Amino acid sequence: MKRLVCFVALLLITVPAWSAKNVTLAELTDMLKTLHQANKSDADVAAALKQVQMTEELTREKMNDVAEFVPGQLSTEQLYVLEARSAMMPPPPAAIPPAAAPDAAAQKAILDKADDYAAKTYDQLPALTASKATRRFQDNVEAVAPAAGKRSSANAEVSPYQFVHFLNSTTADIVSEHGIERPAAKDKTVWGPNKMIGIQEPDPSLNEVYKEAKDAGSIKWLRWQMVAGTQVAVFAFDVPKKKSHLTVNICCFPNPSSPSETGVARNTSDSVPANDVIWHNYKSVLPYHGQFFIDPGTGTVVRMIAQADLKSSEVVHQQDTRIDYGTVTVGGKPLVLPVKTVIDTEVVPNGDVSPGSTSERTTLFTAEYSNYQPAGGAK
Repeated sequence: MKRLVCFVALLLITVPAWSAKNVTLAELTDMLKTLHQANKSDADVAAALKQVQMTEELTREKMNDVAEFVPGQLSTEQLYVLEARSAMMPPPPAAIPPAAAPDAAAQKAILDKADDYAAKTYDQLPALTASKATRRFQDNVEAVAPAAGKRSSANAEVSPYQFVHFLNSTTADIVSEHGIERPAAKDKTVWGPNKMIGIQEPDPSLNEVYKEAKDAGSIKWLRWQMVAGTQVAVFAFDVPKKKSHLTVNICCFPNPSSPSETGVARNTSDSVPANDVIWHNYKSVLPYHGQFFIDPGTGTVVRMIAQADLKSSEVVHQQDTRIDYGTVTVGGKPLVLPVKTVIDTEVVPNGDVSPGSTSERTTLFTAEYSNYQPAGGAK
């Protein structure tokens, strides 16, 4: 306990050279309890949470367990940041079921059921409408000098973890066809000049990802895991570029040769005056890897993670997507549909990836779906 108290005390000291501290769920819980016992303010607890990085998944259930030790809105916001940043991570070892891995025949049986489910059940989902509520969390990259990446002349080493905060919440109507989402109306937001990014492609299709992973012959046993009270089989996969149709399409980035980011945003096909900035999308088909979380009895995929394999020389450094599926009653029928997504991105907002000039922006998106209805009001 003495060691933990010292650690918490260090977290509350503002040190420019601080780098994010890796913590487990147990350490996070102990930290929050210690801060609570010390009657630390909401701002102090939030400052401490900004300086940690989870090594294990922070679930919503665990967030509810520690809610009594979180004093206010600022610290609650930072818990949601940690939840999103840890969404692709495994649970703590103690939460992994002790059951032995299934043998090769049993693994094949689970995967055959999942293959059948993805192609014959999920891909045959009817056209639906829904409401999608999205929270956006974003770092304050403007607080870091753009000429020095994550290091500024004022502060020798400024961790971007200290600046991630809730930015806004939006609700939009979407249409889902065969389980693939698209917006119900055209997005007219001017991304890029508004200091934000917009993801222009739908979330990865479960059927397409499963088919590509199977064709690549890369689906491998990983572990058992409890998800929503059910023991599920987790399989990892890798899809090389030659097998991939995963498209990363993010708007927008300024052409590095443009004079200034403050100019007028225009399409690259337009005739642009010398003082205007040319903004463009990053769009590429990429290799990727991820995980399937499969109910071994039914083959139902209850969660999928797809992580694009990106290069540091690109303006997009990371796009990781997690989709959670749950049973929803629509038109009197139970359907397994996306209920929550988490997307973790890292981009170079100024479009310049030359050595010594890279500043990186982290944006986290968490979305929840509600009010699924048959498209067109059909019964």
